[in-house]
Amino acid sequence: MFVSQISIFLENVRGSLRNMTELLGEKGINLLALTIADTSGFGIIRVIVKSEDIDSTLSVLHQGGYIAKTNKVIGVRVPHKPMGLAKVMAALDDAGISIEYSYSFYRSNFEEACIIIRPSDIEGGISALQKAGINILSQTEIDAI
Repeated sequence: MFVSQISIFLENVRGSLRNMTELLGEKGINLLALTIADTSGFGIIRVIVKSEDIDSTLSVLHQGGYIAKTNKVIGVRVPHKPMGLAKVMAALDDAGISIEYSYSFYRSNFEEACIIIRPSDIEGGISALQKAGINILSQTEIDAI
């Protein structure tokens, strides 16, 4: 029940994000979600693509000279109303699981928001969320978007 995410290490210089996104776009790769974390010297770009595009995305990035790898994250559906996200955070916190990072994910249904979460314990996170009745997105569901 996890989602594959690609993390790309990018030098923190003008034009580097543009160059990387143009490279992927020219190869027909659609980014479904993206977040950026930066430091003074480099940034970590995290993206979600459809499963059929994961290998080609990694190949294009590596051929372009980028360092990129995949890792597991959790996608959750959150009611788009007050306290929707708080319920997710409470389920993880009550299980003693920290959140390393999180970002939103596009979805056309405005009754739900989609959030990507990287918990300190992915298996424990999935278990805690399921136990709390949180709707977890599968990679198949993301591929259908």
